[in-house]
Formats: sequence, C-alpha cells, structure tokens
Amino acid sequence: MPHAPEGAIETRGLEPVPDDERTGHVRQLFPTWVAANISVLLLTMGAGLIVFNGLNFWQVLTVAVAAPVVSYGIVGLVSLAGKRGGSPGLALSRAVFGQRGNLFPGTLIWVARWGWETINAVTGAYAVLTVLDLLFGVKRDTPLIVITLLLFVACTFLVSGLGIGALRVCSTWSTYLFGAFSVLVLVYLVVHTDWSAVFGRPAGSTAMMVAGIGTVAAGGISWVPSGPDFTRYLPRSASGRAVVGSTIGGAGIVVLPMVLMGAVMAVGTPGLAEAQDPVSFIGELLPAWIAVPYLLIALVGMLLINSMSMYSAGFTAQTLGIKVPRAWAVGVNAVISLVLGFLLMVVATSFIGSFISFLTLLAVAFSAWIGVFGVDMLRRRTYDGAALMDTTRSSAYWYRGGFAWSATAAWGTALVVGLLFTGVDWFSGPLAGTWPGENGLGWVITTVVAAALYAVLPRDRTTAPAARPRPEEERLPV
Repeated sequence: MPHAPEGAIETRGLEPVPDDERTGHVRQLFPTWVAANISVLLLTMGAGLIVFNGLNFWQVLTVAVAAPVVSYGIVGLVSLAGKRGGSPGLALSRAVFGQRGNLFPGTLIWVARWGWETINAVTGAYAVLTVLDLLFGVKRDTPLIVITLLLFVACTFLVSGLGIGALRVCSTWSTYLFGAFSVLVLVYLVVHTDWSAVFGRPAGSTAMMVAGIGTVAAGGISWVPSGPDFTRYLPRSASGRAVVGSTIGGAGIVVLPMVLMGAVMAVGTPGLAEAQDPVSFIGELLPAWIAVPYLLIALVGMLLINSMSMYSAGFTAQTLGIKVPRAWAVGVNAVISLVLGFLLMVVATSFIGSFISFLTLLAVAFSAWIGVFGVDMLRRRTYDGAALMDTTRSSAYWYRGGFAWSATAAWGTALVVGLLFTGVDWFSGPLAGTWPGENGLGWVITTVVAAALYAVLPRDRTTAPAARPRPEEERLPV
C-alpha cells in the first residue's frame, strides 16, 4: 500500500512501514514533543507544587528539570522500537505479550486514553469559553459548554484523522507561536512579580519534592506506549541518542518554563492551584492583550495533544481487533471524550482533583506495560513484520494459546502491586500510606516489579519462521 505524501491523509495502518518509505527525520520529533506539552494544565501543576507540596522556587526548579528528563527519557528509549519495527507501539507489543495476551494491556491503555483525551478536551473547551468572556463578555452556560466541547473534539478528530503529516505541520507552527508568546508572558511576570516573596519562601520537605516529580512525570509516562507511533517513519539507521535527546528536549523546553510560571503565579495568587476552572485564571492574572492570544495558541496546543493521543488511540483500537479504518477508530475515542467531557464540565465538582487522581492512576496503568516492554527491548533488535500482522495460530507471536505467559504474568502482577501503593480521591490501596505511596511512586514500583519479574521468568519461545507457513499480511481496512 503506498504511503500518502506528507500533508495528505495518511493511509497506512498497523502494518510495518517499508524501509523505502522511512523518510522521516529525527529533528521532526522535537516539535512533536513540544506540541505534546503545550497545555495550561502545567501552570496549574506548577502552582500545586507551591500550594500543596509547600516547595520553594529552587525545589520547583528541580522538579521541573527532573520530571521531563525521567519521563520523556523513557518515552525516547521506548520510541527506538518504532524505528526497529516500523509499526505503532501497541502493534509491536504483540511480539512481547502474544496475539491474545496483548489484548489485556492494550485494552487498559485504550480505556486510559479516554480519560486523557477527556481532560484535554475539557481544558480546550474552557480556553474557548475564557476567550469568549474576555473578548465579548459572553458568560458560560450549559448549551455553550456543549457547543465549545463539540467544536474542540471535532477539530481534534479532523487533525488526528489526517495523520502524521498534518500533525507534523501543526506541531511545527504551534512550537514557534507558543514559544514566542511564552517569552512574552515570562517578560510580563519578570516585571510584575514580587520576587522577594518568590525567593523568600522556605524550603519544603524532600519527600514532597519527590512527590512533585512523580506527579509532573506522570503526564510524560502516559506517552510512552505512543512513542513508537511517531518514530516508525524514521530509517533504521537513525541515531538512537538523537531520538532520546530530541524527545527530552522537546518536552523539557515546555515543561520547565510552564511549571516555573505556574509556581511564580501561585506565590501571589495561591487560589490558582485550587481553581475549579484550570484556564480562566489566566484572564485574571494577565492583561487581555497577552491573555487572549496566549490562550488561543495554548488552545491549538491542547488540540494537538488530543490529536496525537487520538492518533495513537486509533492504532490501539485496531490492535484490539476493531477492524475499521484508523480514522474511524479515532472517531470512537472522539465520541467517548465528548460524552465524558460533558460529565466532567457539567456534573463533576472538582476538575483539578479529578485531573491529579487520573494522572496518578494513568501512570500506574501504563507502567506495567513499560516495565515488560522495556526489558524485551533489551533482548530484541528486530520484529517479524508478517508475524505482527498475523493474528492466527500460524503467527510466530502466537506462543502458547496466543499468550506469552511470562510477559502477561509479569504485567498483571506488577499492575496489582502498583495499585496497592496508590492512593487517589476515589481509590486507596492498602499500602498507599507508606513512603512510596504517599510520594506518588506507585508507578515506579509498578515499572520495577514488571521489569524484574519479566527478566527472571522463563522466556516464551516463538515458532521459528522457517517452520511455519508464511501468512499473508493482515490488511485492516484503511
């Protein structure tokens, strides 16, 4: 199947990208991961480090540096599987868990994406409502909430449905615009901030700083299974070090200033961290001539974040056996985020509490997959493209009954152990009160347990390619 040219609708589904079509460049990853982090929610998270964690400026700086290095370092490392196998992350995962075993982590990751896309859709809708209020004095009501949410989700569906080419173009331009206006906001804050109050804050505990790193890093961890989706068009010879560096650099250049800006704002306005609406405070703290264009650019960023998530979610749905074109698979997630977004905006009482709780559970859910997949990457350098697409018993990745039992057991055990150490608003594991649990390190424990178990359990043996019939590649409709 020919690959659509950049800027056109991408037609390739789960099947590996042939070497002659791998014309991507590592430098394209930088704006991709910049766009994945253009969210005003980082301002709120930075404010939370001041208000809830009790940190001072230098501790917040440490968190803002360490969190993207840790989380997006993992994203970059797992992304290397994309250039090795040329397929999306959850398709490559079939080689690790087996054709049937992959359905378990795949389903959990797909469901988790519903929440992530809902959070972003709601934040984008709030941005539109805030701009309408600042420019025209239009006050929000339920019909207007529904309209703005619908428009945001529709635009998300459009961009993600077009595919990787459209995402690259939008990511590049949003990087330039957001960077320019972020500098403008920084200059405004430098001039109007009481810096003696900022630097005069006492230091918080080391434990709270560790917890802050875990909270901010959780957003990056949620991108790990998607990493290969954005590197599968890279040639096999692409520098692995450059892939990791571009991923960390693209994320860090946004996370660092955004978290610091949120922290600085919170010194003078502590209520920022507790605001029900995570966006309208920008209109209160910044003059309209800065706030309006900044929110519009941030709106584009949040649109891209959701588009990237839905782009990957389309592949995930296809790996679960939903045999529809990728764009239609994206549509399923769009409808789900629309419904859940309406409930969060109209029914839920605490957006920020729901957001932090969701991030915590999201990190644990993804970390069990990360631990197993990461160890497998240390052992594996190539993937059998035909076996990835062959979901029958003849596949080399069928293992026993369709399951790679060591991977599945390590994943399931680690997931349970991680939840034991996790506590959020609506769920608390029995070990959530321990030091790791109180400091938001359930996802770290999950990763370590999954990796350690998979490393020591006996490896499942594949069927030798020469000993099995060569199946035709499974072609999902595109």
